[in-house]
Order: sequence, then C-alpha cells, then structure tokens
Amino acid sequence: MFSGIIEEFATVTAIRKDRENIDFTLKCSFVDELKIDQSVAHNGVCLTVVAIENGTYTVTAMKETLDRTNLGLLKVGDKVNVERSMLMNGRLDGHIVQGHVDETARCIAVEDADGSTYFTFEYPENREMALKGYFTVDKGSVTVNGVSLTVCNPTASTFQVAIIPYTFEHTNFCDIRVGSVVNIEFDILGKYIARLQQI
Repeated sequence: MFSGIIEEFATVTAIRKDRENIDFTLKCSFVDELKIDQSVAHNGVCLTVVAIENGTYTVTAMKETLDRTNLGLLKVGDKVNVERSMLMNGRLDGHIVQGHVDETARCIAVEDADGSTYFTFEYPENREMALKGYFTVDKGSVTVNGVSLTVCNPTASTFQVAIIPYTFEHTNFCDIRVGSVVNIEFDILGKYIARLQQI
C-alpha cells in the first residue's frame, strides 16, 4: 500500500529483457536501505526488489504490467517516480494508492497557471469500465505516475491536475510534455462504491 507521496525519482541504469519480462535496474539515494522482496512503486506500479548490487537495485515487470503501464517505454537514463510502501504508523498525506495501475493516459495539454502548471490527460472513454469505477470526479483523487493528485475539470475521458513548483521539480512531471504517456490509478474508493451499486 502506498500514499502517492513520491520520495524522489530513480534513474534507470540498465534494462534487460528476459523472455516476456523486463528487468529494470535503477539507482536512487535509498538503495542501501532496500531489502530483497521489498515493494517499491515505480511510476505508480508496485514492483518487487529482486537484486541489490553496486549501489543499484533491480525489479522485474511481467507482460501484464508492461501491457497496462508505461514501463515498457522506459529507456536507460529516464527518471522514474519511486515510493516505498507506507508505514502503518505514518500519516496518510496523499490518498490510498494500491500500486495497481489501471491504464495509461496521454498528456494533451500543458498550461501555465502563473506559478503552477495545469496538465490535461486523456484516456479511452469506456462506459463499461466507468460503471466499474474507472473514472474521475471533480476534487476527487487520482494517481498519475504514482503521484497523488486532486482532479480538476473531469469529463468522460479527460481530467486536469494542477502541479505546484515543488512537485514539478521533485517528480518526473518535469519531463511530461504533450504526447507523454503516463500511468493512472483511479481511486479505489470509487471502485468499491461502483461495485456495491451492482450487487
């Protein structure tokens, strides 16, 4: 379980394909604190640490994960938002994030907001998925590349988020442009409510 409060971004140092899987090796400041089998969210995707050596760590993404997320687009040198799992005695500063990315969205607009920045994202409109809770609501929560954010101006297939300068500088939002593909996780509370209405 995660909160969507990014600790920092890790840098991809190596990518190795292993049949249908991809091993990603990354470097960040807390490598020495990691343990094998630990869960770390990468752009919002919960992955297990499988190796630690020479100041780097490695995680494995399987085909299902690669098909559903933007991890398959990563290149050596790319920055990835990382967050270790939440401590049960800590504060929930963001919202409840599972690390189970629902789908990808594409950035369709970036607008200056006199100090902050508005990003607009678009995802495929799907009535069947919306009935299962895969949608955004105004002032609700959404996770974009692992970042817990508040939704603005949602439609059936788009939403905006406002990024303050600190978040822009300390996450890979600084690399997002029009056309960039991001991971999104819809709010789990909305999914449970939608399910309850169906039974």
